[in-house]
Order: sequence, then structure tokens, then C-alpha cells
Amino acid sequence: MNLTHLNHNNNPTMVDVSTKDNTSREALASGKITMSKAAFLAVIENTNKKGPVIQTAVIAAIMAAKNTSQIIPMCHPLFISKVNVDIIPLEAECAFRVESLVKCEGKTGVEMEALHSVSVGLLTIYDMLKAIDKSMVISDICLESKSGGKSGDYKRA
Repeated sequence: MNLTHLNHNNNPTMVDVSTKDNTSREALASGKITMSKAAFLAVIENTNKKGPVIQTAVIAAIMAAKNTSQIIPMCHPLFISKVNVDIIPLEAECAFRVESLVKCEGKTGVEMEALHSVSVGLLTIYDMLKAIDKSMVISDICLESKSGGKSGDYKRA
């Protein structure tokens, strides 16, 4: 098997995308954080002592998408054209679902940027609420869909 992130000397390398065409790329990722009712209500009622949880998590998620290549070693720096983050309350579960849609025109996809965005958004929620509930659970981080590029479109079943 030919591994794309290893060179002929078996050393890590960044994939050469120089011969690829620029195409419109888009990826949507999601994840969930489940918490106690007290923590959930602190977010909903905006009574958390650290400030506005949702707005802070959205900003953190956007920043994460833009900085993915600085954290994930083999990711290419991309000129991202859009990051849209939605945080949806799931009242019956005392949880929040974070969704991040990332777009760019480029030679490589934005799946990692969307996944990184969701992860940091969820971690930010945890950080802001940990004084209320240290037992929160982050789960179900996944790629929901992607479009563009040689491999084509993908949609989670």
C-alpha cells in the first residue's frame, strides 16, 4: 500500500497538491456535548459566571477552522471563504449540538477544518461550564457531508 503521508524514505511528508485543480470545497461536521440540567440551564438562561457560552463557543469554533493547519501537522493552510457555526440546544438530552460548515476554493478539502471547528467549539463549552459540571461528555464528532474535489461528494447515511 502506498501511504500518502510518507515519502520514499518512510518519513512523514505533506501531500503534494500542486497539480490538483482549484475547486469549490465544502464540509459539514457535527458533535454533541451532554451535561447536567444545571449546566444546561446556565447556558439557556445566560447565567454562567464566565459569560455567554454559545457566542464564545461560536467564535472559538470559527478561529479553530481558520487555524487547523497550525494544529494538525499534515493539513495544508487554506484560504477559507466561509465558516458558519450553529449551536443547537437539545433540551430533552440536556445537550448542545455543534455544527460547522466550512467552504473554500482550493486544491484540498476542508473536512479537517470542519471537524477541528466542531471539536474546539465543544471544548470551549466544556471549559466555560466545568465549574458547574465536570462530568460533561463530548461525543459523536463526525463528518456529516462534503463536496468538491477528486473524491466527489459524501453524505453520512
